Amino acid sequence: MKRWFMSALILILLVGILSACGSNSSGSGGSSSSGKTVDTLAAAKKKGVLVVGSSNDAPFAFIDQKTKKFTGIDAEIIKEVARRLGIPKVEMKQTKFENLLLELNNKNIDLVTDAMYINPQRQKIAKFTTIWYTEGEAFIIPKNSSIKSVDDLKDKVIGAQKGTAFFDFANKLKKEGKIKQINVFGSQSDLLLAANTGKIDALVTDGAVAAYSLKQDPSLKLKILDPYTPQASGMIGAAARKSDTKLVRAINKQINILKENGFIKKVLKKYGMPDNYYVPVQQ
Repeated sequence: MKRWFMSALILILLVGILSACGSNSSGSGGSSSSGKTVDTLAAAKKKGVLVVGSSNDAPFAFIDQKTKKFTGIDAEIIKEVARRLGIPKVEMKQTKFENLLLELNNKNIDLVTDAMYINPQRQKIAKFTTIWYTEGEAFIIPKNSSIKSVDDLKDKVIGAQKGTAFFDFANKLKKEGKIKQINVFGSQSDLLLAANTGKIDALVTDGAVAAYSLKQDPSLKLKILDPYTPQASGMIGAAARKSDTKLVRAINKQINILKENGFIKKVLKKYGMPDNYYVPVQQ
C-alpha cells in the first residue's frame, strides 16, 4: 500500500514538473514565455524585416512586374518609415483584401498597408495609425457606354470588390434604389476585365486605382465617369493589432515628420494623386 502511495506521489510530481516545463514555451499566438504580448516593433528591428499585408493593388502597395520590387504609394511611405525606425527591409505578403485584418490578427503579418479606409467597424478589431492621406471613389464605364451620370445607373449592373469601402457604398446605392444589381469580384483586375468584356455595365472602385489602371493599360476600352463628385471619400491609414500601441506611436511620429518635410506630398504627386488628397499633420 505504501509502495503504491509512493508511486502515485512520484507520478503526480512528474506530471507537475512536465506541466511547468510546458507552460514556459511560447505559443503560436506570439506570446512570450512570460505570457506577455510580443513587441512587434522590437521583433521587426531584431529581425530586420517588417512584414506588411496587401492585396497587391496598384498604385498603393504592389509588386512591380518589371522590377519585382515592392512599390506604390503606401509601399513608399511604409518603407521610408521602416528605414527611419531602423528596419532595413519591408516584405509584402499578398492577401485578399477582405482577409487582411484576419491575417493581421492571426499574426501572419505585422501591419496592413493597402489604402485601407479607417472606419468604426475596422477600429473594433484593429488599431489604426494617424491618417496618411484621403481619397474617394470613382465609377468606370465602357468608352461607348450610354451612362452619362450616376442617375443612369438605376437599371444597371455594377461591379465592386468584396471587403472594400466601395462595396459598402455600392450596397448603400442599391438599398436607395440607385442601382439595379451588384456583382461581387475578388480583385481590381477581375473588375476591370468584367467591365471591359461587357459582363457588368460599370464598376465602382478607388479613384486613384481607376486613374492609374487606365493609364497603365491603354488597351482597356474604359473611362472614368465624369463629371462625378465622390460621396464616400475616406481617410487612409495603416492597421496594426490592438496590442501594438508602441508600433503605432512610432509610425505616427515618423508620418508627421514625413508630412512636414514634404515626403508624403511628393509621393502622392508621383502617383497622380490630386492635391486635395493630402492631409496635414493633425494637432
